[in-house]
Amino acid sequence: MPSSPLAPEVAPRSGRDLLEDSKLSGFHRRLTVYSAGGPFLDGLILSVIGVALTQLGPRWGLGGAWEGLLAAAALVGLLVGGTVFGWVTDRYGRHIMYTIDLAAIVVFSVAQAFVTGPEQLLVLRFLIGVAVGADYPIATSLLAEFSPRKHRGAMLGLLTVMWSVGSAAAYLAGDWMLGFGEEGWRWLLACPAIPAAILVLLRFGTPESPRWLLSKGRRDEADAVMKKVFGPSATAEDLGTPTQPAKFSAVFRGEYGRRTFFVSVFWACSIMPIYAIYAFAPQLLTALGLAGEDSSNLGSAAIALVFMVGCVAFLPVLGKFGRRPLLIASFATATVPLLLLGLLPGLPPVASGLIFAVYAIAIGGPTLLQWIYPNELFPTEIRATAVGVGTGFSRIAAAVGTFLTPIALDSWGIGPTMLLASAVSVVGVAVSVAMAPETLGRSLESCSAT
Repeated sequence: MPSSPLAPEVAPRSGRDLLEDSKLSGFHRRLTVYSAGGPFLDGLILSVIGVALTQLGPRWGLGGAWEGLLAAAALVGLLVGGTVFGWVTDRYGRHIMYTIDLAAIVVFSVAQAFVTGPEQLLVLRFLIGVAVGADYPIATSLLAEFSPRKHRGAMLGLLTVMWSVGSAAAYLAGDWMLGFGEEGWRWLLACPAIPAAILVLLRFGTPESPRWLLSKGRRDEADAVMKKVFGPSATAEDLGTPTQPAKFSAVFRGEYGRRTFFVSVFWACSIMPIYAIYAFAPQLLTALGLAGEDSSNLGSAAIALVFMVGCVAFLPVLGKFGRRPLLIASFATATVPLLLLGLLPGLPPVASGLIFAVYAIAIGGPTLLQWIYPNELFPTEIRATAVGVGTGFSRIAAAVGTFLTPIALDSWGIGPTMLLASAVSVVGVAVSVAMAPETLGRSLESCSAT
């Protein structure tokens, strides 16, 4: 196998559940950071369009419908990329696409700097969304299948934190790059190419998931990966019983179908308001009286950082209080601020800001669990497929919310817009109460079994 920057730093050991009970190593930390690059790029790519449109919209004479389409195009691409490449990842492996998808992001990001009209930008936004959507099932499945059970929640949860970091970076970059002149939006849309190119180089040589290799009957290759990562005494036998082959349709049938419904709905309901807020944060903050035209980007960066604080605050809780109670309690708490902002749109800016901050922090719980639950509830053979389906369904909702947000703001104002967001959140709470399982402390094999 090729040499890799993800070299083993784990002392040799053997025995049942070696991978599940291994100590957190340098390999695990680097794999987590490299995998988190995809969510970072997603946050960056989604948010730069909202900032770019503040300059590009007036220049091209775009109305709310066109702005909504351009903001939602990447989300529709995420639907296609997550669904299609989740299946591809389960069939052909995790590490093959682990670098190819990011290389595509480099190409499409640079191409955005040369568009001459909204139609061209719409196509490129869709294509870049496909590439980002492909990375979710690839990177999260690979990370989950190498993660020790004790640290799996935190390792997958960190990916969500990096999404917020990417979004904050977009607003800070926008505040700087739009100052380059009337063509500053071109530099801004192209800037994701830089971190994407760095991540392509860092990800080269990442080993294939030994769980996936074993599920395909490639025991010798699984043995080689286990020895490389865990030491010379480790073998594929330490992985337990391989999963049985499963078809794409398995995620829609029986118990797995029920789990797919739960994951898709709670994910969609938690992410729909978030994506709308991120994509149009400058406009929303101005409508709430929290920022003027000259400071809205910095205000948006501050909001993104508050979202990040919420995610970080819930990371330690993931390993203590269980997935189910965390999801229900934080989801319900996050619903209240949206309702208050809808019912009381004329509050003083300080009060609106505090209420908005409560929402941003409280939604950290459901946000962290968006990538943890689907990776824990499905077996190796269909894990990436399930993540892809959940990603796709949630992005349909996010695309609808992102498309409708500027139209709702123009037509109804901030109050009704926030009331709609709170109604979506209520649905998410109800589904979580009815269907959320508990997976804390269980191996991937046991919590994904029917």
